[in-house]
Amino acid sequence: MKILVVGGGGREHAIARALSRNSETEIFSVMAKKNPGIAGIARSICLARETDVPRVVAFAQETGTEYAFIGPEAPLEAGIVDQLEAAGIACVGPTRAAARLETDKAFCREMMAEHRIAGCPEYRIFHNTADAIPFIRDHEGDLAVKPIGLTGGKGVRIMGEQVDRAAAIAYVRQIKGGVVLEERLRGEEFTLQAFVDGTHLVPMPLVQDHKRAFEGDLGPNTGGMGSYSMPNHTLPFVTPADYKHAIAIMKSIVSVMARTGNPYKGILYGQFMNTANGPKVIEFNARFGDPEAMNVLTLLSSDLPDIVTRITDGSLSQSQVSFDHAATVCKYLVPAGYPDSPQKGESLTLGDPKTATLYYANIEERDGQLYTLSSRTLAFVGTGPTLNEAEQAAEAAASAVKGRVRHRKDIGTRALLDRRVAHMKELR
Repeated sequence: MKILVVGGGGREHAIARALSRNSETEIFSVMAKKNPGIAGIARSICLARETDVPRVVAFAQETGTEYAFIGPEAPLEAGIVDQLEAAGIACVGPTRAAARLETDKAFCREMMAEHRIAGCPEYRIFHNTADAIPFIRDHEGDLAVKPIGLTGGKGVRIMGEQVDRAAAIAYVRQIKGGVVLEERLRGEEFTLQAFVDGTHLVPMPLVQDHKRAFEGDLGPNTGGMGSYSMPNHTLPFVTPADYKHAIAIMKSIVSVMARTGNPYKGILYGQFMNTANGPKVIEFNARFGDPEAMNVLTLLSSDLPDIVTRITDGSLSQSQVSFDHAATVCKYLVPAGYPDSPQKGESLTLGDPKTATLYYANIEERDGQLYTLSSRTLAFVGTGPTLNEAEQAAEAAASAVKGRVRHRKDIGTRALLDRRVAHMKELR
């Protein structure tokens, strides 16, 4: 079985590693920059922009790949699945039209409202950002300001917490392509990812990501500084009723997409805010989260290539997907100065990573030496029967790295989790 993995980050390294557990699977890769982890797994690689769809399709045809697993969102927006499937290559990833769940926030909100899907916050859409400015001036209270298009997970500004009214207006003036203004949701975030074959949805363990750059949830948003999951695959501030409600929302999305002529196949990522009144949808993503992919794929005990075939042929069921019952903690290392002025070209040396699973991300290898680039560098995922043991494993590996990099030491700690639980109790 030949599978092409599109993308070159930590998420894609996790996908490639999980696929490689099946010794009969041959992995090929297209990525913009050479990821040393993926390169060590793949039979052949092509260094090209993931959005260069003709080049990706040509490489897939040259190598005879039968399936493609799309990692990032940008190639989905570029219609990579449509073109690969037209060439006879089955894909884990939605078509361009179905990927609008992520790539067009206005489409997502309007679909949820039209079909009365639960969990939709109050919102206003402004395709002309100039029209949004009077609304912001007159609005009392906080607002979530969201560009309609893709922002790499870093585009949301909270008026009232991160920026004041004047700064929110200045930000909106910079946005191209329209803006969605939403009520600010208060609660605790959680991520629910699922395998979807167009009809059936199979959920993965819940994960909580930490986007703020610095310990204590301070600083600007990033693509994600780390994440954790619990041994029972849920989170202590998510009740069984909350979880059931979130699953129902995801299933409603899949059902509506199928009924409206854009069946959804691939990975569906639901970012939820657990509020005093239950889960609300922050956003949907049309692919694995990064870092959340590393948590769940480290735990996956089923054969991922088999799941790939079942997603693409529509035969997916819960009985074919299983995960180890263990906790995971993922800690990302980032260059000094990240995210505002990351220091590129700094050498780093790994310690003994045996306590945790290593995933390479935005990193360069030259003559056997590793060097930082401009984004998140590498991640360690610790596993263990308890969250504390998983955190200690991840921390030991991350702290052993030498060089001008840093990581959030508080991710996965009991103190941080206790604050989450206490916050949820206060709200309810």
